[in-house]
Amino acid sequence: MTIYDISVPIHPNMPTWPGDPPVKLKKLAAIEAGQNANITQIQMCVHTGTHIDAPNHFLAEGKTVDQLSLQPYYGEVLVIALDDDVDVITERVLESHSEAGKLGNHTRLLIKTRNSRLWRARPHTFQENYVGLDTSGARFLSANNLDLLGLDYLSIATYHDTHQPHHILLSRGLVLLEGINLSGVEPGEYQLVCAPLLIEGCEGAPARVFLLS
Repeated sequence: MTIYDISVPIHPNMPTWPGDPPVKLKKLAAIEAGQNANITQIQMCVHTGTHIDAPNHFLAEGKTVDQLSLQPYYGEVLVIALDDDVDVITERVLESHSEAGKLGNHTRLLIKTRNSRLWRARPHTFQENYVGLDTSGARFLSANNLDLLGLDYLSIATYHDTHQPHHILLSRGLVLLEGINLSGVEPGEYQLVCAPLLIEGCEGAPARVFLLS
């Protein structure tokens, strides 16, 4: 069995969504300073790095992280890759994809784009020109039998059209997995293991995510 860690490392210089606070790691105790243990405090938004969006992120009455079923987080997942010339994931891009016929047979889908190379390059600043879904792409996917949808940058939707795609997908009850790194993963079928933090009453949560092959 091969295990692919598709999580993004958390560190103070990582890109965050514009307006979100930067990651801060503060050493509260250090063995080298004569204390008994190393203890670190972390400060960051729950939508930093690899994380999930619960429906409450865009729906006032939507479920929060602690109210979601665990079922979407574990099981078979389909990974598809888009060509590097795709700037926006539209309905036409998805319905013309060579793997489009498989979408109806999977409840979990991860979309690999050129975004994954951004994580490998480790830029410190947010990249507005990342590849994301538009409204038509979100509607297309919402019509499929999906429980979980993942994309390889900090939002499932494009930077200039974030609200409507989120609203469409979260209204359907999908769990959205954002900020994954698929640069070392080939398209195909895998077993997904996604473990978001159990935070009461919260609209999102950081997660550690693996693919098993």
